[in-house]
Amino acid sequence: MIDDALIDRFRAIVGAQNMVTAKADQERYIHDTRGLYTGQTPAVLKPGSTAEVAAILKLASETGTPIVPQGGNTGHVAGQVPRTGLDDVVLSLERMNRIRDVDPVGNVLVAEAGAVLADIHAAAETVERIFPLSLGSQGSAQIGGNLSTNAGGTAVLAYGNMRHLCLGLEVVLPTGEIWNGLRRLKKDNTGYDLRDLFIGAEGTLGVITAAVLKLFPRPAGHQVAIAGLSDPKAALTLFGIATRRAGPALTGFELMAEIGVDFTVKHIPGVRPPLATPQPWYVLIDVSTSDAQDSADAIVTAILEEAYAADLVADAVIAQNETQRRAFWHMRESMSPAQKPEGGSIKHDVSVPVASIPAFLAEADQAVMAMVPGARICAFGHMGDGNIHYNISQPVGADSRAFLDRWHEVSDRVHAIVRAHAGSISAEHGIGQLKRDELAAIREPIEIDLMQRIKAAFDPAGIMNPDKVLQQRL
Repeated sequence: MIDDALIDRFRAIVGAQNMVTAKADQERYIHDTRGLYTGQTPAVLKPGSTAEVAAILKLASETGTPIVPQGGNTGHVAGQVPRTGLDDVVLSLERMNRIRDVDPVGNVLVAEAGAVLADIHAAAETVERIFPLSLGSQGSAQIGGNLSTNAGGTAVLAYGNMRHLCLGLEVVLPTGEIWNGLRRLKKDNTGYDLRDLFIGAEGTLGVITAAVLKLFPRPAGHQVAIAGLSDPKAALTLFGIATRRAGPALTGFELMAEIGVDFTVKHIPGVRPPLATPQPWYVLIDVSTSDAQDSADAIVTAILEEAYAADLVADAVIAQNETQRRAFWHMRESMSPAQKPEGGSIKHDVSVPVASIPAFLAEADQAVMAMVPGARICAFGHMGDGNIHYNISQPVGADSRAFLDRWHEVSDRVHAIVRAHAGSISAEHGIGQLKRDELAAIREPIEIDLMQRIKAAFDPAGIMNPDKVLQQRL
């Protein structure tokens, strides 16, 4: 157990007002978003500067105190949640939320790790730029967490994930040393790329405290359409048409099952059915152009005209204004929370080669329905980059706890199908606690050993987010 004297030493670093020890006040820091994990902590520390983070980690290394870095606590694999029965201290970056610089000439923005994604969007808008990462949780997700999980979002097709959207980092190492890698260069071949080690490491190698993010010109033209189709195979053919017609202007291509749209219309205020007649599947097509609105309109129209001529699309609608464009995206981004009122949901964040999506969905559906008759499969996601959120809502009237108790059994079967299609069991959410043991089972021993060697080199005391991503070596 951490003794009172050590707690006092941590308190002296951040100040009494920035340490949370009362159990009632710790609730929002110790639960994961899906209700699968609940941890405990002797203290939540909320540093206000990189120097304070460094002092915390130095003390933690000297005393062997486990540290769990946490951003907005919006992660889906419990990588940000302390363990149960141990003395994990939560290190919240919420106070380190300054946007240090916005540079429209260099098209970069420098933000501290606790900056909320929506605030970064707003700062970019002040100089007529965009930061393209878009998530349903962007009102609370923090950029440090986005980097630590290598978040993807809805615009990966055009802009890439967080690894592609970051030029440099400031990181505090477990020893308390500070690496100032806040470089703004697009070309820099000077040794190992340390930045890429920390992006996606889920706080197991150090604490990201600031980042240099890429900005992009605000598109002059933007258009969104929703089309109804018979099946994912038709959606894949439509994706081919959209790619050929739009080229790099295609910024989003989202696949949605009918039941996901139904849940969203039913449970999310203000969401309306996108088409006059329900369809088995829907796609959302997003096009952004640098020249004019007419250009975006013309591309979307051409895509749908060709799709109609090929008898791929039963019905479609093109947004008539920015309000409608936002409404279409709001429907898509609300699909995950819309499942909650329907009871327990077993969720998967997987990716397969784009061409394999129809086969994967057909095989997974057959397997799941055989295991859980009456299950309601709510598949949706970023078809353009192969990332499908394969979510399964409990049968109507089923016991939620009993259904969720089968999480690993069902996931093992779904993930086996993913691997058969040369896919990944984690496309954009990370590994955390939820998929740690599965990662060890599916990766080659040499890969796990190399990861463990990197972990040992950066964190010899073993204090950084222990038992996340990798099993802690004793």
